[in-house]
Amino acid sequence: MFPRLCVTPRVDEIRYTDGSSDSALPERLFCVRAPSSLRTCDRSRPMHPFQPTRLQPTRRNFLATALAASGTISAARKPALAQDTPPHGPLIAYVGTFSSPLRDTLPTQVDLPPGNGRGIHRFAVDRETGALTATGEFELGTSPSCLAVDASGTRLYSANETDRVGDERFGTISAFRIDAQDGNLQHLNTQTSGGAGPTYVSLHPNGKFLFVANYFGGSVAVLPILDDGSLGPAVDVKQDEGTIGPTTATHAPPGSFAISGHDRTHAHMIQTDPSGQFVLHADLGLDKIFLWKFDAQTGQLSANAPAFVELPPGDGPRHFHFHPNGNWLYSIQEEGSTLVLFDFDQQAGRLTPRQTISTLPSGFAGSNFCSEILVSHDGKFVYAGNRLHDSISTFSVGPEGELTLVSNVWTRGNYPRSFSFDPTGAFLYCCNQRADNVTVFKVNRQTGQLAFTGHYTPVGNPSMITFLDLSGS
Repeated sequence: MFPRLCVTPRVDEIRYTDGSSDSALPERLFCVRAPSSLRTCDRSRPMHPFQPTRLQPTRRNFLATALAASGTISAARKPALAQDTPPHGPLIAYVGTFSSPLRDTLPTQVDLPPGNGRGIHRFAVDRETGALTATGEFELGTSPSCLAVDASGTRLYSANETDRVGDERFGTISAFRIDAQDGNLQHLNTQTSGGAGPTYVSLHPNGKFLFVANYFGGSVAVLPILDDGSLGPAVDVKQDEGTIGPTTATHAPPGSFAISGHDRTHAHMIQTDPSGQFVLHADLGLDKIFLWKFDAQTGQLSANAPAFVELPPGDGPRHFHFHPNGNWLYSIQEEGSTLVLFDFDQQAGRLTPRQTISTLPSGFAGSNFCSEILVSHDGKFVYAGNRLHDSISTFSVGPEGELTLVSNVWTRGNYPRSFSFDPTGAFLYCCNQRADNVTVFKVNRQTGQLAFTGHYTPVGNPSMITFLDLSGS
């Protein structure tokens, strides 16, 4: 267990004698950091935030619960409601980590983490300051790199990113029961993931199915969730097929050696559209986002028409995030260092690209690997992660969904793999994989800009963070 975090005074902004502020730190302090041993191939992994829900309805959140039940408000994007008294229960954070090295993956094709984590790390969250205090760990013996909490807040699922179990080439998914008092985890069961290197898990809105993207296996799978929350064997597995994209990205920055996933198929993320009628998944090696029709009774996937949308060759789609209105989808490209805005036809399940914009400040040259993408709860801002540049870029969302760069902030760490908002959207938590820490930023709701709070939390090879509010009546 880690020592208790020492809380330092919050730093909202740093001003210099020239009148500049903290938002310019990445450009002032560094342009490109070249490691002593340059790794030109990045091991791509996912992370996407999952919004927590309260375990029990209370008088304070009755309105939000009633609206969500009627379908008026999406459970994944409930706005925070005013409260006359502070919540009684704890706010819990779970951090997935890289806890064990892969054995069968070529180091020339992937950025192998050393496995400094200790499984799933649990923290108490200070609602006022955003600070994290370590409260426990659950060691799995594998790397639980992606986590998903169900809508009831009673179950947690982890993608265990391994490429071999015994002599078999596959990864696993684990299910846990969450203690309603302190957030402690009780292991329910573990199932095979339908491929090697499961890197992303998400849940269907009906709570009956789990989706997994197997990065090294180049496949996606659907697992049923049983009545007790445990997982059944996969009911459908789809293997990605097609022509592998080039190793040089179409939109690569000048002088880039960002070559990560164009050696074979690499399913990187899978998630439903807001309605649950369609399932989308990104394959980085094929430069495609696939679209599936989903049978919510059987768990079967069938190809939509069209079955996929192509990204520019070599750019490498990694993650995507829907805008709250459900009409726009934003995709982040790992090797091209771009964001792409798509119009989404909610009836036909069709994506149409409309805007492409760099995730990096003007004038950047060198290697960069994009990582995470988030849309703010109110839909006004989009956040994009840059590894090697080690920054988060903030974009404002225009009336038609178009993006404009607002600011670029240093993450105070190395290799930001993912980041997530707390349930209120007041804080953003960044998992800096190579720095072995999680850093906390205050979110300005009006401008979208991020201000470092001064809080660092030590975690070995953090890969993602998600939250659960245990407040009760």
